[in-house]
Amino acid sequence: MKFGQQINFIDIEKTASSLYSLISEGNYHTTSLGRNTWKSLIGGKASLQLNCNREGFNVLNRVRIGIVSNNEVNECDTSDSRIGFGHLDDSNTCGNEALYGGDNGDKHIKAMGYILVQ
Repeated sequence: MKFGQQINFIDIEKTASSLYSLISEGNYHTTSLGRNTWKSLIGGKASLQLNCNREGFNVLNRVRIGIVSNNEVNECDTSDSRIGFGHLDDSNTCGNEALYGGDNGDKHIKAMGYILVQ
């Protein structure tokens, strides 16, 4: 992910016949990278709320690839923060959105996404 002049990559180990097969049907496929790894795509300005932290492919119909978080305990359906690619919200389809108490404040960070598949 490119934010400003900074480019950061993370490695997602996921076996599938293709990236298309992971996202095309809209089914959720989990990953276990952790919130700090996802935040590393944006760097020190990244912000996520503290709860939920659901990550992977097709996360809650809000993110194609990434993580969503929420301020409410045990509640993911109303998440207000995310980092990733393919956001449902057309105002920011790649980057970081955080509202209502992200751990690094409210953010609206647009980024350029790079997805390399092997």
